[in-house]
Amino acid sequence: MARILIIEDDQEVREYLESVLSRAGHECLCASDGKEGVDVFSTNPVDLVITDIIMPEKDGIETIMDLRRKNNTLKVIAISGGGRAEPENYLHSAKLLGANRTIKKPFTNEEMLQAIRTLLQE
Repeated sequence: MARILIIEDDQEVREYLESVLSRAGHECLCASDGKEGVDVFSTNPVDLVITDIIMPEKDGIETIMDLRRKNNTLKVIAISGGGRAEPENYLHSAKLLGANRTIKKPFTNEEMLQAIRTLLQE
């Protein structure tokens, strides 16, 4: 299966994603914010990144842009439950700046796993 980097500041969501993806056979690496995520990515090649948008230190938009500079073919899924604006606004920006897929929180296990399957087959 795939090697996936999960960048999510909410520990419960991060652990939930890691559990779901591990059970599906994927190897997971985790980071608690965009800065840590880019650092992990720099030393650990992955097939796909799942990143939250609203995070401290470095938000998901900046993270996606940094990851794209390092690897413009990397598969990226952006997730968001919103913040000051509706999640769709953040996700639309993420899509424009390099995310291959966007998923609004809360999402189902199948919704996430299907997005991963689709991206890895492209």
